[in-house]
Amino acid sequence: MADFLDRLEEGSDPVTSSIYLPPGLSAKEIHQISLSSLPETIVEIAASSITGAVIFPGGESNSMVLPPFPLKEKVIFSDCATGPLRELLAKDFIVGLALVHLGTYAVGVCKGDVLVSSKVGTGLVHGRTRKGGSSSQRFQRRRENQAREFLERVCGHAQEHFQPYEKTLDYLVYGGPHQTVLQLRKECPVLKTFEDRTLQTIDVPALRQKVLEAAVTRIWSSRIIEWENE
Repeated sequence: MADFLDRLEEGSDPVTSSIYLPPGLSAKEIHQISLSSLPETIVEIAASSITGAVIFPGGESNSMVLPPFPLKEKVIFSDCATGPLRELLAKDFIVGLALVHLGTYAVGVCKGDVLVSSKVGTGLVHGRTRKGGSSSQRFQRRRENQAREFLERVCGHAQEHFQPYEKTLDYLVYGGPHQTVLQLRKECPVLKTFEDRTLQTIDVPALRQKVLEAAVTRIWSSRIIEWENE
């Protein structure tokens, strides 16, 4: 990311302004704030970003950065101003990760991009069955009980790893299938402590230590979108 920002500052196509947009702005507000005409698709992406966006319009080409962590204020500069974005990316945020599939889980805490606490494990949850009848209903009840017991175990590990950081955890990231994550959040009271610090849920495969480590890299990654002027 630093290399990209360096190229912006040193590029042959000068950046004409830098527009810092915090999350929560509507598409209409972004249109009003921007100093140049923006494509509707770009405005919609910026408006839907839960971390906000930084737009760098240029004479011929333009760039937008969706940072990994939320911007705090709306600021417009009349030149290429990468300083506030660099400052955000340089902070060693403390981030919790709760990644879960039915049958595998990974819980961890990272400071910056370094894991300082983690637990990866498995649990028995049978797959779904398509057969009908009373035996199918018994199997389904057994599976639901297994899932509940498994998520209770995951909740216990989350409590063990997150509670020491209750006052210092900056953000919490979930990963896994949508319904499984929802069920974990519903059945794990300790996670409600961090509701106001929750970032976007990420997609992850079945959990192993390498998947957890890769997730840490992902949550620290910015998304860059570039487009040409018509």
